[in-house]
Order: sequence, then structure tokens, then C-alpha cells
Amino acid sequence: MLIKVKVISRARKQGVVKKAIDSYEIRVKARPLHGEANKEAKEVLSQYFEIPERQIKIIKGHRQTNKIFSVPLSLESNKNKVVK
Repeated sequence: MLIKVKVISRARKQGVVKKAIDSYEIRVKARPLHGEANKEAKEVLSQYFEIPERQIKIIKGHRQTNKIFSVPLSLESNKNKVVK
């Protein structure tokens, strides 16, 4: 499943906010240098969806705030996910 993610770097707290069925906002503490924020965003997503980090891939937006991630989930399992 492809999800749209807005990554906010240099945040005080890490977290995931679900905006829509396939849209999320992620806050990470890392700086947007040398892929640090992207790596931390993948870690936060893997904890949120409870899947290994290696299964999450950035499809588009390596250098932008708005990104598209590939996550191996169905829409059915995503609907019941509790927002943290």
C-alpha cells in the first residue's frame, strides 16, 4: 500500500498523526541532512505499523517534506489502527 507522509524534522517529540486513510504526518527529532530524517521516519513508521523497517521503502520525495512510502499493509488492517 502506498501512503502519503509529511515529515516534520527537528520536532521536540516523535510521533505519527493519521490525517486520512492513506495520509499521515510524522514528527522526527533528526535534522534533514544526509538522510537522517528519512531514516528516523522509517523507524517511526515501522513502530507505528508494527512491521520491520526493511519492509518500508521511500518511493518518492527523498529530498522533500512530502513523501510517498510503500508499506506492506492492506486498507482493511489500516482502518482500525489507533492514532497515537
